Amino acid sequence: MTRIAIIGGHGKIALRLASLLSGRGDEVTAVIRNPDHTADVEATGARPVVADVENLSATQIAEVIAGHDAVVWSAGAGGGNPDRTYAVDRDAAIRSMDAAQLAAVMRFVMVSYLGARTDHGVPEDSAFFPYAEAKAAADEHLRGTSLHWTILQPSKLTDDPGTGHITLAEDRGDITRDDVAQVAAEALARPDTASTTIPFVNGETSITAALDEVVARRSPDAP
Repeated sequence: MTRIAIIGGHGKIALRLASLLSGRGDEVTAVIRNPDHTADVEATGARPVVADVENLSATQIAEVIAGHDAVVWSAGAGGGNPDRTYAVDRDAAIRSMDAAQLAAVMRFVMVSYLGARTDHGVPEDSAFFPYAEAKAAADEHLRGTSLHWTILQPSKLTDDPGTGHITLAEDRGDITRDDVAQVAAEALARPDTASTTIPFVNGETSITAALDEVVARRSPDAP
């Protein structure tokens, strides 16, 4: 049994992921900000923990995740407020990485987005710019840590039923939230996906085969 903490545990992907992980016998803690979301989390088989990571220090977050084997970052400010976007998608995410190292929870899976990188090319006058900047900074920080990280880069999300198949691609497309959750679940079960970035859309390759391809491409210097 693996003990997994999902930060942002009431998100649409997070709830799907919690159900998958609980269903296969993992022990799941869902870290949520709003206590009104407790029942939704419990319905997935996860244990809800109310903790507002936006306002917690790295040390305080470490206390929340201590004793787990892995952390999944699936939180987000939801857009609309640039200051809060930076506070959650960049600053709180980075503190959670620092917390994971403090708590010796070395496996860390980041749910990012397709196109996240420091040279993202989003114009400064775009409403999307703060999110692009925040995610780029968080992902780069993660790559520089000693954590056994995996960065998931799904494209445009849909609520269509999952297919169990994806395509590794830098090009835009759609991806179901079901399939993003499945990719996260399989990545968590595969230590060999550490030190990989996985850009994907829905496609024709089974998730297992796609992850095999990611691993085969991985740098030989990766841990």
